[in-house]
Amino acid sequence: KYTGLPFETFLYEASNTYRSPDSGTSSGSRQTLITGESVRKAGIDMRNALREQLRAMGIEGKGAIGIATLTPCETAIIAADIATKASDVEIGFLDRFTGSLVISGDVASVETAMKAINTTLETLLGFTPARITRT
Repeated sequence: KYTGLPFETFLYEASNTYRSPDSGTSSGSRQTLITGESVRKAGIDMRNALREQLRAMGIEGKGAIGIATLTPCETAIIAADIATKASDVEIGFLDRFTGSLVISGDVASVETAMKAINTTLETLLGFTPARITRT
């Protein structure tokens, strides 16, 4: 709720004393209050950090972003060209020295562009692309 992201974005794992370290004695209401407030604050901090990053990159409020890290690094230039020709997206960030590419647009356009990047690099240049994930 506090991140502004859909619930499906997050992996929820129920309490599991086998995987969690012993944190000492606590009662139910105390634990709920402390843990719940920590999660709420972390969500707000994450939302604010994400908004600031998007604002700094000039792509806040664009709908969706696609992020690719490519090697060799110069491939980012090719990927940006593929993306902008395949769909109605804008380049938010491109760095040929790190292979970083960020594109933005509506969800369908970004997904189309990212699929086009993977398909083209795989079929024409013999790359082995990573699976595209959505969050």
